[in-house]
Amino acid sequence: MTDLRLPLAPNLPEEQWALFLDIDGTLLEHAAHPDAVFVGDELRQLLGNIERRLGGSLAFITGRSVSAVDRLFHPLKLRIAGLYGLEHRLTADGQVDIADAPADIAALADEIEAELGGRKVYVERKGPVLAIHTRAAPQLLARATQLVEQALTQLPPGYRVIAGNAGVELMPLEAVKGAAIRRFMEIQPFAGRRPVFLGDDTSDENGFEAINEANGISIRVKPRGQTVASYGLDDVTEAIAWIEANFGAARCPDRDPR
Repeated sequence: MTDLRLPLAPNLPEEQWALFLDIDGTLLEHAAHPDAVFVGDELRQLLGNIERRLGGSLAFITGRSVSAVDRLFHPLKLRIAGLYGLEHRLTADGQVDIADAPADIAALADEIEAELGGRKVYVERKGPVLAIHTRAAPQLLARATQLVEQALTQLPPGYRVIAGNAGVELMPLEAVKGAAIRRFMEIQPFAGRRPVFLGDDTSDENGFEAINEANGISIRVKPRGQTVASYGLDDVTEAIAWIEANFGAARCPDRDPR
């Protein structure tokens, strides 16, 4: 890992690419509440055009559920790994593999919400994933992390804690973005292409590792601290501009637009 300033993400050569995108902090600015973000028509249209020009080789890799992403980007539907890969839609209009919420996670959410829920902390229940958002109350991040780490010792084996920039999450061990990317890369239309992944947070690091192993392009947006990403972009605006410049109509001639 490195915590030095990353090289700026380069212009990509003409090649067969597969594009994987985190959402929050990468395509959209973070908000105190996950439902407070907004997707503009320009972004929706850009992603739809890129998906067509890449022959379908575009997928969201996100901590949000598939249903939450579909509501956010409606009417656009893309291939997606939701809940860090616990949910999948392998084709844009295909069936979604849904992850259920275990009873012990639901009970833990009730306990944390009882202590922190009324103090500008949002407890998000995402099936088997529990996210504690402290962006509106950063002074409570340490307490939220403590509660989740204490709960980890009382849960059945198979869970882990991931601390983020403005919150903390509890999730199954198999919820890793790298595994989701590898799964897509084994199937068409992704197989045989060179992967690119843009993300912005700790939970994206495993995805960067998978990209690096595949000789792809790993890019961390708003990089700070240690990361295995090879390149950086300063903010969401810069990330979208880079995506448009490298995957817009002029840069994706490999497939006929539909």
